[in-house]
Amino acid sequence: MKTVFSPGCALLIHNPAQTERMLKLLMNVYPEIELYDTCCHHEAKLDAGTQIVNICPGCDRRYRQEHNNVTTIPFWSILDKIDDFEFPDYKGAEMSITDACPTRDQAELHKTIRNILQKMNISLKEPVKTGTNSKCCGDTFYGRLPTEKLKEQMAKRASEMPADDVVVYCVSCSKSMYIGGKTPRFLGDLIFNEKTKIGTFEPEEWHGEIEKFIEAH
Repeated sequence: MKTVFSPGCALLIHNPAQTERMLKLLMNVYPEIELYDTCCHHEAKLDAGTQIVNICPGCDRRYRQEHNNVTTIPFWSILDKIDDFEFPDYKGAEMSITDACPTRDQAELHKTIRNILQKMNISLKEPVKTGTNSKCCGDTFYGRLPTEKLKEQMAKRASEMPADDVVVYCVSCSKSMYIGGKTPRFLGDLIFNEKTKIGTFEPEEWHGEIEKFIEAH
């Protein structure tokens, strides 16, 4: 079975160097794995039965629902089973978490991500609406609400986080939490003991970058 790594548009824009680190890590499990940078909005030109390792929750859902000839597995599910990976120790640091909308039906993934956080000695303070009952970070309203109303939705969700630092595993969620006044901690940054770069965060500019990437890939 062929396996490819699809980091998704957002991570390739946000932190391409991290994409390379993740790929090297995956090579310990799948020595022949290849980088796949075709956007999930386009037809997957892959052999039937190819397994796609993904980072983006939106990509994962689209591959599951719209690409019938391939299978998909989150990067986090593989990482959690690598026994010799040296996770950093955050010494009980308190953080909240916002679960990405496309994973709302993925209870096992929620469990996996929390297991990874436990391995990093992170004290998780869950919001009231979490896991399979999680609320959107606000980004899903892009294009449906005026920008200021959109930001109000982001601020509303951010205000529901019990801790100032908020774990995210969707890059767009990191933008929303930042707009809402919280400090986003992208899971990919946490496992490599890196700070989360904010980069472009204004909704129009951020989604503009994504659209350009989709067209080019």
